[in-house]
Amino acid sequence: MTSLSDLVRPERYPRSSRYDPGWLLDLDMGPNPLWLLEDLARDLDLRPGMRILDLGSGKGATSVFLAREYGAEVVAADLWIAPEEAAAVFADAGVGDRVRAVRAEAHALPFEEESFDAVVSVDAFEYFGTADGYLPYLVRFLRPGGQLGMATPALTREVRELGAIPPHIKDVVGWEAIAWHTAEWWRFQWAITELVEVTSARLQPDAWRDWLLWTRAGAAHRADESGSDRRVIDMLTADAGEYLSFALVTARKA
Repeated sequence: MTSLSDLVRPERYPRSSRYDPGWLLDLDMGPNPLWLLEDLARDLDLRPGMRILDLGSGKGATSVFLAREYGAEVVAADLWIAPEEAAAVFADAGVGDRVRAVRAEAHALPFEEESFDAVVSVDAFEYFGTADGYLPYLVRFLRPGGQLGMATPALTREVRELGAIPPHIKDVVGWEAIAWHTAEWWRFQWAITELVEVTSARLQPDAWRDWLLWTRAGAAHRADESGSDRRVIDMLTADAGEYLSFALVTARKA
């Protein structure tokens, strides 16, 4: 059985390892968000004082991380989490003065154009960002030269190429896997607009192992009675990295 101490991995994720694993799992809305963000940030140039939009911020772990680790001023935007709930997380983490929670739908963002130095999205972009017209909409909110970075569940081959969603994945996530594209799919999707320069598009090494470790720890932490964690564990174990991964993609506004 995986323990919470197994989520402390300073050799691979030194920044994330400073955070309490129980706190992270209590805020869980998707696998290992801080590991994904720490890896993604290696392809970005995040500096103190930047104004960053955390798009699909969930319960707020990634926004806390951006404020603490990079000295950013963060707007945490999410549709499903009440701003009051997220604000309480930020206050408890000591970043309430640097992170503002906003309820927002990704296609109707309530912000001025060119008002952010960077937009970051972790484990959310697959829900709203796959349409051809979404990137042209989103980059309107970036200042010239602004950065975009996202981490999203991915497949190693396109569903269109495979001809079907692999059964062990379909049984757990159903049609959602149609939006789990390869890193190269994302590279083309963004670059073809000529609105951004894609600076990195890669699959995270051993992403399925991180996801499995996180899910096992979460199952133990929550004493999962519904079996949902077990189904994900079985999916990842059956896959063993054949199809499942995470795509990390970054770009700079032209």
